[in-house]
Amino acid sequence: MPSLTATDPNSAEPYGHIAVIGAGAWGTALAIVAAARTKVLLWAREREVVDAIARTRVNGLFLPSILLPERVEAIGDIARAATADAVLLVAPAQHVRSVLLSLQPVLKPKVPVVLCAKGIETGSGLLLSEVLTDVLPEAEPAMLSGPSFARDVARGLPTAVTIAAREAVAVRLQASLGQAWFRPYVSEDVVGVALGGAAKNVYAIACGMVEGAGFGESARAAAISRGFAELLRLGAALGARSETLMGLSGLGDLVLTATSFSSRNFSFGVALGKGAKVQDISGAGHPLAEGAATAPALIARARRHGVELPIAEAVAAVLAGELNVRDAAERLLSRPLKPEVR
Repeated sequence: MPSLTATDPNSAEPYGHIAVIGAGAWGTALAIVAAARTKVLLWAREREVVDAIARTRVNGLFLPSILLPERVEAIGDIARAATADAVLLVAPAQHVRSVLLSLQPVLKPKVPVVLCAKGIETGSGLLLSEVLTDVLPEAEPAMLSGPSFARDVARGLPTAVTIAAREAVAVRLQASLGQAWFRPYVSEDVVGVALGGAAKNVYAIACGMVEGAGFGESARAAAISRGFAELLRLGAALGARSETLMGLSGLGDLVLTATSFSSRNFSFGVALGKGAKVQDISGAGHPLAEGAATAPALIARARRHGVELPIAEAVAAVLAGELNVRDAAERLLSRPLKPEVR
């Protein structure tokens, strides 16, 4: 029997039962996608979200005005979610470990756990895929990432993402989630997809700073391209494939989040560029900008591998209150000139 390949997705059998853990905007959008093919359990921490979906079919707290299919069942019991054939984990990056720990006693071995968050764990400096392997070593690790906004996906607007996992698992996930308007491309480069999704948030903040400070569109284009060069250097050190980082989950996602005011990280950077203080635009009541927590973790991980990331370091310095945006720009511009490829 021929092996399953990304060029023959119709050979794969979709998973019969999918759970989505995390009923924020992105988790709810992915539940809508999955429900086109199978029954979906959507786990929410908030009781009011579970009750509202059961009563109105709308997640008014996180994705208002979008009607959820009847095949999406909102639940509050994570043990029920663990009975699914595949699990999509859509918790914020810094909460991934705690959610995985709650799954540890109830998840069956070999169940695919698809990480749909983007970040690096603070403290440990681990990619989210490494956190998964650390907590649930018997699970099938997978990543879903790419240039996507939850509302676009929920509304059925054309979107393409990358799903990374062991080939047979990736193709089954592709068959489970693929629609005419939602196109998952498969990869086996879990590290590359995890790194691209995490790092692009940091560089989106940098581009937002450029915008907010009024440095101009040329400077923003330079920040995108030089930031991407940093990402390629770190990716090479971690064993990621350059073609992965040049694809949807790397460059594609970076272009989206570094140019759109719908991006929480870009908008966060814009506010910083205009002089806002970190403490005034983060925390309770403010949109979560994952790149703010990722920046120092990204720097720490790069230093462990002897990789220099000047733009990411400048972002981390601004976030720590060590530099303002204009001083950070001056520091970058005063670096010695060198060939572009380095």
